[in-house]
Amino acid sequence: MATHEYEVVIIGAGPAGLCAGMYAGRSMLKTAVLEQGLPGGELLNTEVIEDYLGFEHILGSELADKFQAHAVKFGMDLQTYVRVEKVTKQADGTFVITTEGGDSYHAPVVIVTAGGTPVKLGVPGEVEFAGKGVSYCAICDGAFYRGHTIMVVGGGDAALEEADFLTRYASTVYLVHRRDEFRASKIVQKRMRENPRIELVLDTVVESIQGDAQGLMTHARIRNLKTGAERDLGATGCFVFVGFKPNTGVIDGHFEHDAAGYILTDANMMTSIEGLFAAGDVRVQLTRQVTTAVGDATTAAIAVEKYLTARRTGAAMPAPIPMLVRG
Repeated sequence: MATHEYEVVIIGAGPAGLCAGMYAGRSMLKTAVLEQGLPGGELLNTEVIEDYLGFEHILGSELADKFQAHAVKFGMDLQTYVRVEKVTKQADGTFVITTEGGDSYHAPVVIVTAGGTPVKLGVPGEVEFAGKGVSYCAICDGAFYRGHTIMVVGGGDAALEEADFLTRYASTVYLVHRRDEFRASKIVQKRMRENPRIELVLDTVVESIQGDAQGLMTHARIRNLKTGAERDLGATGCFVFVGFKPNTGVIDGHFEHDAAGYILTDANMMTSIEGLFAAGDVRVQLTRQVTTAVGDATTAAIAVEKYLTARRTGAAMPAPIPMLVRG
């Protein structure tokens, strides 16, 4: 077990974390970015990015590599496979970040860019067939379903985009949604509706995931919400995209948040806990895109530099800015 001293510790190495790390490095701040897996965040779960300015068409993994290389160039200390267990603010105003491995990190500022985790359906068979038919990542598992009939559950951008993506492998993709309208953007809906391999199953929920004696998914039991009728939908794969939960559980102490648990910040990305900042998908947002994540991170990192300067020199801190309630 070891103790590490930094000026800034960033939790999560998705687009927001890497961007914040790059700006903090450019400001000559001793910065660590702690990532529980590989850097890139949701970019690693997205095959192609077409809505990031300057890149009309780029692989998600390629953009993640570019982000990482750019951030590391300016001195950011990227540490992967480090799982944070708790972030605690001490009486002297510094934070202690404890990790699963027993190491601790001390810093006067923490930026939380930990994103979120997929929301599960919570139906029988979902856990049992996870990795054996049930998946939350099309780009990770899509190739295993070449020539299969599969289903996608959800109605937002992610669900429709992944359904479209999965048709390059599956012979048929059923798109199951609990309503008859989609939350997804119009351009994504248009692309989905023009894909002949996607069949819509609307006003319908999944009741259970079922499989065979070998432990592999064979079908799902679904129910029409308008008629109440139930039937089996033959599919060997179920890709779930019904939302994300913000990864805020590591924060020890109360912070202002919305009803879904997303962190409220002021215009400088500071939370209701002084010195604790948040950026990207973990924060209350109207929309969650790569562009908004790096925008948040830019603001947070620049605000952090000013905050640390004031803390070091004893200068008066700027007047608090009210928490932003959006989304």
